[in-house]
Amino acid sequence: MEQRYTEVNSNVWDRWAAGDEPCPWTIPVSPEEIARARAGDWGVYLTPCIPVPKDWFLPFPGCQLLGLASGGGQQMPIFAALGADCTILDYADSQLQKERDVAAREGYGIRIVKADMTLRLPFEDASFDLIFHPVSNCYIEDVRHVWDECFRVLRPGGVLLAGFDNGINFLFDGDDPLRVVNRLPVNPLKLPPEEQRRRLAECGGSFQFSHTMEEQIGGQLAAGLWLTHLYEDRDRPGEGAEIGAFAPQYLATRAVKPAA
Repeated sequence: MEQRYTEVNSNVWDRWAAGDEPCPWTIPVSPEEIARARAGDWGVYLTPCIPVPKDWFLPFPGCQLLGLASGGGQQMPIFAALGADCTILDYADSQLQKERDVAAREGYGIRIVKADMTLRLPFEDASFDLIFHPVSNCYIEDVRHVWDECFRVLRPGGVLLAGFDNGINFLFDGDDPLRVVNRLPVNPLKLPPEEQRRRLAECGGSFQFSHTMEEQIGGQLAAGLWLTHLYEDRDRPGEGAEIGAFAPQYLATRAVKPAA
């Protein structure tokens, strides 16, 4: 039976985590970072470079917080150190294992859930006060489903913090980062076989999708969320910096589920 594309992507993330030069988003926080967070010195990222403004968050003590597709032991340990009651959902075993490892090392509890976010999330309605969803929906075809599910599992007055790319990176050729070759949006599932193989090779074997702002921001609004803040960001040096020198490539948004 052919694997679903999300299973392929999950396996690719496991490979990236185990590589000689692991993906930066698979490297957990250190004990020193946790200690600084407990002392009030902390920062987390929805996009590559700019830390999320602290006033975007709700008070952490007692906050029911979902890390959506944000495994890897980078954000949840910080939130736990600040007093949040954390649940992590991811589809890559290696990313979830890093959450277990850091939680065991630092002595806090965390609910760990392996699930595919393209399906119904395995949570009851109105389960969470805050959802933290860093750049990851480029690995799924239908982002509107994710926004609908975020709205469902948020409590009234709950906050969704999301990071995503704006699609610009997908315009260009992998060998020449400033040569436009693709039409947007890019959906590898709809490409001819030869073109799909080329795209997969460029993306390390993973299926990656570009999405329109109508899907990303309009999708949140259509789900019933109210957008309150946003900012733009660029890739880190050496990771798409050629494109970032000309234009931002990412957005971070803060949206609220209206109180009943």
